[in-house]
Amino acid sequence: MSRYGAVDIGSNSIRMQVAEASPGGPHHILAEDRQVTRLGEGVFRGGELTPEATAIVFQFLGRTAQEFANQQVAAVRAVATAAVRDAYNRDAFLEQAAQALGAPVEVISGQEEARLIHGGLQSRWPHPKQTILIIDIGGGSAELILSRNGEILEAYSQKIGAVRLTEVFLKHDPPTSLELRQLDEYVQEKLAPIRRQLDEQRPKRTIATSATAAAVACTIHRVPRPQRDLADRLRVPRAKLRDLFAELASKNLEQRRQLQGIGPRRAEVIVPGCAVLARVLEDFNLPSLFYSRAGVRDGIIADLAMRGVGRDQARLDGDQLRSVREMARRYRVSLKHGDNVALLARHLFAGLSACHGLPPTAGKLLEAAAYLHDIGHFISDTRHHRHSYYVVVNSDLPAFTDRERLVIAHLCRYHRKSLPGPHHSSYKELSASEKKTVRCLTPLLRIADSFDRGHQQRVRSVEAKIGPDGVVLYLESVEKTDLEVWAAQQAGAAFLQTFDRTLTVLPKSR
Repeated sequence: MSRYGAVDIGSNSIRMQVAEASPGGPHHILAEDRQVTRLGEGVFRGGELTPEATAIVFQFLGRTAQEFANQQVAAVRAVATAAVRDAYNRDAFLEQAAQALGAPVEVISGQEEARLIHGGLQSRWPHPKQTILIIDIGGGSAELILSRNGEILEAYSQKIGAVRLTEVFLKHDPPTSLELRQLDEYVQEKLAPIRRQLDEQRPKRTIATSATAAAVACTIHRVPRPQRDLADRLRVPRAKLRDLFAELASKNLEQRRQLQGIGPRRAEVIVPGCAVLARVLEDFNLPSLFYSRAGVRDGIIADLAMRGVGRDQARLDGDQLRSVREMARRYRVSLKHGDNVALLARHLFAGLSACHGLPPTAGKLLEAAAYLHDIGHFISDTRHHRHSYYVVVNSDLPAFTDRERLVIAHLCRYHRKSLPGPHHSSYKELSASEKKTVRCLTPLLRIADSFDRGHQQRVRSVEAKIGPDGVVLYLESVEKTDLEVWAAQQAGAAFLQTFDRTLTVLPKSR
């Protein structure tokens, strides 16, 4: 499981998220934040991203960069949507945004935005066997996505976002009847071609995402705004949505702010956002919608995980690999054994990430120790693990920092016999994060080494399945592996002591 960072620069707000995710699985959110920017106001009024709005964005990105560094994310993707797409000064904005974040910021199309919204929803609330319609009302655009069996059938992006419609149509507070009619007719005009194409596709469920949908669901179900996550997956009937729109349209801004579930800034743009949702249900003859808190940022995380972005951070780079292989060769370690243990260690590190919870870069240290743990045999077969530690600590290891070399040496020290403990003087000198790395990687190195106990490379790969009480390792091998399985079961004691999970080793079914 890798750790990723996502940034969604929308027309109304900017959002960030840090999450751990594996391909095709749910992700675990570690940090998230949101800031209202009204980035689209200047664009929809005069075509320009204003200095006031962009300053808020850059400050937010600076804080996000620090959070990403603290969380040691493996990869980052930052996207900008409708407002930046339409702005004539977007190039300068993107350059400054990238500097603030320390990572590229890209403008995505409406189709890519729809794809990410769909991916985010499927990762949070899968619908693998249903036809669903997803509606996302952003600040500058609205995306409508028809999905069947987990795949997008049609995706549409229309310029009917809440901030854009507010700037174009609503000049009075509360809005006049003429303004509301003009707004409604414009939305109908934008939805008409979509309605004609979707007439034959009847979704089993309609799901609305974004802050507008959250405010609607919270207000109807009387969920306080600070607890809006409780509105996730709540149903909003068409009749109640229609009544809410009529109520919102009749109130001025201060009165809208008094309604439970609608924040003070959301009250400024809730009328057109609610109007779009109500018009979709009316025109498409849909009985209700469900709210989902999924969004673009969730889709970014799921997409990065599916494509395996950042996994190379867990692998030795070319210089590091040459360094450890040369050292192993110098001390007469079998490189075939080293290659095999390193391969199996990589499989275990990736498959057991939910157990160890270490950043991807720790995988490099495990792989290095897989090559070097036996170099102590050059001095003596007796207590060779201690000799391995001594040699690594006192050797020059190019392409690694001194602290990394120290961690690798400790992994070599603990690849057999006792586990690391506070009574070991050298272990006590490690930092808290270094101690965790050594403690969590030690059982993995022991297991990987046990799978090549006879130096015959019988085990070709290992796949880990994590259950509620234990872990099962499935081996792919070319011969019988009775001895290797026995050795791994002995290492299972260290695994149980470290992770409080039992370990079972089975052959992989063919």
